[in-house]
Amino acid sequence: MLRVLLASVAALLLCSPAFAVRSLTDLAGRTVKLPDRVERVVIGEGRFLIALGLLEGAALPQRVVGMMGEFERLDPDGFAHYLQRFPALAKVARVGLVGVDSFSVEQAIALRPQLVVFGSGGHGPSPRDTGVIARLEAAGIAVMFIDFRSDPLLNTPRSMRLLGEALGREKEAAAYVAFYEAELAKITAGLKGVTQKPRVFLESRVGLREECCETMVGGMMGRFVDAAGGDNLARPLVPGEVGQVNLEYLLSQQPEVYVATAVGNSTTTGSRRILMGDGAAPEAARASLQQSLKRPGISGLRAVRSGRAHAIWHHFYDSPLNVVAVQAFASWFHPQRFATLDPVLTLRTLYERFQPLPLTGTYWVSVK
Repeated sequence: MLRVLLASVAALLLCSPAFAVRSLTDLAGRTVKLPDRVERVVIGEGRFLIALGLLEGAALPQRVVGMMGEFERLDPDGFAHYLQRFPALAKVARVGLVGVDSFSVEQAIALRPQLVVFGSGGHGPSPRDTGVIARLEAAGIAVMFIDFRSDPLLNTPRSMRLLGEALGREKEAAAYVAFYEAELAKITAGLKGVTQKPRVFLESRVGLREECCETMVGGMMGRFVDAAGGDNLARPLVPGEVGQVNLEYLLSQQPEVYVATAVGNSTTTGSRRILMGDGAAPEAARASLQQSLKRPGISGLRAVRSGRAHAIWHHFYDSPLNVVAVQAFASWFHPQRFATLDPVLTLRTLYERFQPLPLTGTYWVSVK
C-alpha cells in the first residue's frame, strides 16, 4: 500500500509544472532538457551576470547559486558596481577562479543547480570538456552553452533568446534582441557601397605583457573590425582568434587606424595598462592611452602620428553589449559615413532600458 502511494506521489510530481521536462538546442548544437521552471543556476563565467541582468532586471541574484570568479578578478571595478547594486552576489558560491582548470565539478553539484550555463570558449569549461559535462548530467543537472566570444555578432542574439527561453524571460530577450539587431543594422546600412576599407591594427590587452603585440582576428573583437568595415592588418599572420604580430611587420605595413583594448582599472593605477571601464574618468582614460602610445615603435605608426588612435574596454570581447563596440569601431573607420552615429547614446539607452544598474565610467576614447 505504501509503495503504491509513493509511486502515485512521484507520478504527480513528475507531471507538475515544476518537474515538466522541455528541450532546447544550445549554441553547441546539443539537446538540453530542462524542468519547466529553472530556479537554481550556476554560471560558468561571472561576466554572464551582464547577460542575466538584461533579462532578470532587479531580480538578477535570485536564481544564481554559483559562478566563476573571473569577473571580480579581471574587471574588479565592474564587479564592484554589480555588488553595490546587488549585495547578495557576495554570498554566491564561487565554483572556480579564472581558468577552466579551476572549475570544481564537485562544488557545482553540491549547489544543486537545475542548470549550468557555460560559454563555447573562454574562462570556463567548453564543449570540449566532455568529462565535466558528463559528470554534471549524471547528477541530473542540465548543461547549456551560449556564446558571446567566438562568433559574437551572430551568436549574441541566439544566446540571449536561448537564455530567455531557459529562464522564462522570452519577452525580455525578444526586446533586447530587437534593440541589438536594429543598432547593428545601422552599421550594415552605412557600409553599403564601401569599397575602400582602412587598414586596422587591433592591439589586445595593452600593457599586460612587455612584448608587442597581441591581437585578435578570427573571433572576439576581430569580428568587430570586419563588421565595422575595417581591413584587419593581422589577418595574413594570424589564422585563428588570437596571435602575435611583431613591430617590424606593423612598421612595414603601417595601419591607418590603431585600436588598443584596455584592461586597466583602479587596482592597476600606475601600470602600463590603459584605464577603462566602470569608474574610469574620460581624462584619465585618454591620458593612459596617450602614455601607451609613446612606446618604441608604436609611436612611429602612421595611425598614431595622424591622430587615428583609439582605445576600447577589452571586456566587450565577451559581452552581449558588444554592439556598441562595433558602432564605435565604425565611427573610427568611416567617420564621414557614420558622422551621425552615436555609440555613446546607444550605450546609454541600453543601460536605461535593459540594465538593472546605472551607466558609469568610460568605455572608449580617442587620442584626440
